[in-house]
Amino acid sequence: MVKTSWNIFKLDLKHISKNWVAALLIGGLTFLPSLYAWLNIYATWDPYAHTDQLPVAIVNEDEGAMVRDKQIDVGKELINTLQDNKDMDWSFTTSEEAMDGVEYGDYFAAIFIPKDFSSKLATVTSGEPKKAEIHYFVNEKLNSIAPKITEKGASVIVDKVSRRFISTVNGVVLDLFNELGIEIEKDLPDIKKFEQYIFDIQKQLPAIQQTLEGIVTDANSAKRIINKAQQLLPEAKRTTNSGLKTINDTLDQLTTAQNRLEAAAPRIKADLEKIATITNETNDFLKQIQQLSPDFTEWNRTTQAIDDRVTGSIEKLDGLEQDLLNIKNVAEQLNGEQANATDASLSQPIDVALLKVDNLKNLLNEIQQNARTMDSLVQGEEERLRNSINDLQKIAENTSIQANSFLKEYTDTIEPYIRKEIAQALKTLTSAKALLTEVQNTIPEVQQTLTSADTHLTQGKQQVESALNQYPYVYEKVNQLANRIEDIQGTTDINEIIDLLQNNPQAERSFFEEPIVLNETKLFPIKNYGTGMTPFYTVLSIWVGCLLLISLLSTDINREGTFTARQIYVGRLFTFGLIGCIQTLIVMTGDIVLLGVTVKEPLPFFLFGLLISIVFMSIVYTLVSVFGDVGKAMAIILLVLQIAGSGGTYPIMLLPSFFQWINPFLPFTYAIDLMREAVGGIVWARTIKDLLFLAVVGLAFITFGIVFKEKMNKATNHLLAKSRETDLFH
Repeated sequence: MVKTSWNIFKLDLKHISKNWVAALLIGGLTFLPSLYAWLNIYATWDPYAHTDQLPVAIVNEDEGAMVRDKQIDVGKELINTLQDNKDMDWSFTTSEEAMDGVEYGDYFAAIFIPKDFSSKLATVTSGEPKKAEIHYFVNEKLNSIAPKITEKGASVIVDKVSRRFISTVNGVVLDLFNELGIEIEKDLPDIKKFEQYIFDIQKQLPAIQQTLEGIVTDANSAKRIINKAQQLLPEAKRTTNSGLKTINDTLDQLTTAQNRLEAAAPRIKADLEKIATITNETNDFLKQIQQLSPDFTEWNRTTQAIDDRVTGSIEKLDGLEQDLLNIKNVAEQLNGEQANATDASLSQPIDVALLKVDNLKNLLNEIQQNARTMDSLVQGEEERLRNSINDLQKIAENTSIQANSFLKEYTDTIEPYIRKEIAQALKTLTSAKALLTEVQNTIPEVQQTLTSADTHLTQGKQQVESALNQYPYVYEKVNQLANRIEDIQGTTDINEIIDLLQNNPQAERSFFEEPIVLNETKLFPIKNYGTGMTPFYTVLSIWVGCLLLISLLSTDINREGTFTARQIYVGRLFTFGLIGCIQTLIVMTGDIVLLGVTVKEPLPFFLFGLLISIVFMSIVYTLVSVFGDVGKAMAIILLVLQIAGSGGTYPIMLLPSFFQWINPFLPFTYAIDLMREAVGGIVWARTIKDLLFLAVVGLAFITFGIVFKEKMNKATNHLLAKSRETDLFH
């Protein structure tokens, strides 16, 4: 059978070589599948390389905002950034033009930056931050992939703004942290002092409690004193008013005494001078009488003259005495009513003056009496008369001396002293009046001060009592704080905190702008998207080549009785397999040479491709050879299922459950995986599994064709003949 099948294969080659039409058709069939692969691979070579030609509208309506007296305009900054960005064809336009463009298909998408964009970002400094929004409009009916690309662009914009904003905010915060660290370092001695202060307070808490209790006690005592002082104020006011009245009265009396003294002083001085003159004259007169003979007639005139003179002197002395008594009465009244207001004592010199006046009066009375008694001595007792005259003259002389002495003493001592004392008393009383007047004026202020002090003392007492009531809480909190400081000192070094706060703000800002860097390591690097799609489109083109061959070439030989069905199956399998291998070699050579696909393992790439071609050809050829036109339909259905369920374009995990279920049973699954191993790098455990599955499937279909072709052909031929009766099928 093998020899006959081989002869059929050689005969097919002979016919192809001698018939130029057949050769031309076969040649076209060998190249046609490669075009399918090459064009699709080239089209998907780098689909994101030309996104700069994808039109996207940008509308900036941001009005900016003020943040801590600083103007920010994030929308404007974003526009400036996009103007230098070439990822897409950004068009900066108005909202109306943008929406019209998206609706009519001029733009694939439109991105709106609203008016409150910056202001919402600025709320991060407030207690209630609000998230800013970017509005994205897309027309998805234009293309299924473009919206995903534009959406990625919008996401990139949001990500850039977010990272820039986070970087800026964190930069400000980190600058503050750095400054805080520097300040803490400067204030470290004060911090240490504060810690010690807390510990000192903790030790002094019992003393503080005693002090507060003492303050409350002292406040109560002070309040009682203030209350007593407030009670005494009316009495002090009355006493002050009474004292002022007394001083005013005394001042009036002193003024009166001073006026009287001023008025009486010339008269007293004149009277004293007169008395001194009279006593001198009397003394001189008596001295003259002593030289004369007693003449009773003359004596009578003399005694009468002496009597008249003495009487006048006595009257003058009575007037002087009355003036002195008036002054004394005022002095005594002053001493009695204002003993505490002044030290003036006028009674003593006045008493001395009165005493001397009284002595003078006595002497003058004695002169007068002696002069009057001398009349009785004149008659018969001349000697005795002369003795009486001598005595009288001595008295007169003594009186004259005392009168002169009193005149000098009054003029030089008594009157100046009285004047001085009265002036001093007036000055003292005037000062006392001013003092009492000030006291009187101060009493309302004192009363107000005492009232205010009472109020403040009450409030202070209440506050101290409140502090005393809060003492247990303060005691507990201070102890907790002290214990916490001790714990922190035991577990944390403040110098480490300072080192942590003192950082490089620019470096930290860069860190927070991109805190995590994706360190990508490509175990099996694929240069571009086209290279990644090469396994899928190469495998797909091999299957398509098989379908083209069985669509144009016959799987049977029209020589009845010459060959058996089994011989024909094997012989034509060689022919189809050879053409399929040629198709595959052309596709893979074009992938590398024409498209420049980077293949990690070129030799396995070709070997795996040839194996896949043989397996696919055995599947498709067997289905058509055994089942005829039904087999063609089965091959097409199998192609559709494999395109969707093999995971060639999307990961199988993303496909519906039905395709996930059939995926392990599809030849495409293993063929694509095998080609990926050759393109990216071989993992032999996976490669061997794929090779074994494909080999088993290929052998299974070949075995099925050899065993069931003849039996199945009888049934399909009957169906074929029946279908041709309609003239619809060939």
